[in-house]
Amino acid sequence: MATTKLKLMALDEEDLEVLSSHLQDAVVLVGEMAYLPSRKRFAAVLNRFNWEKALAGGEAEANERRRTTLRFERVLGAQLKSLKPSAGDRVLSLLALRFEPSEHPGGYVTLTFSGGASIRLEVECIEAELADLGPAWSTRSRPQHPGEEPGGAAA
Repeated sequence: MATTKLKLMALDEEDLEVLSSHLQDAVVLVGEMAYLPSRKRFAAVLNRFNWEKALAGGEAEANERRRTTLRFERVLGAQLKSLKPSAGDRVLSLLALRFEPSEHPGGYVTLTFSGGASIRLEVECIEAELADLGPAWSTRSRPQHPGEEPGGAAA
């Protein structure tokens, strides 16, 4: 799986959790995200950290990023918190994707970023796709989280 491009669909909350785990620590420019109301679509192009390879390899050479698209269909609205579309060069780090159900099968998908920024999408239902693009590239650093030792091990 480490050398294979991912292409994943999410049609329910459990699927969305899988996408979230693959996108944890992805970085994205504000200018590379767009909500298209006429198409009921939200799309983003991110640089995701390849956790599946890093956790399998353990060595610094296993640290890589991949260009990845994330797309949500059937989006009825988008609310931004602590970010402005005009700040196109601002880099955000994605922490998680979460779903909050409302009237079945609809609800809200929240993209939570570090620094308190978020995007809340009102959706008719969960319909999302993650797809890797092009080749991967090496990176020296691996994202760190509170309570972890360097290299990703829990303290």
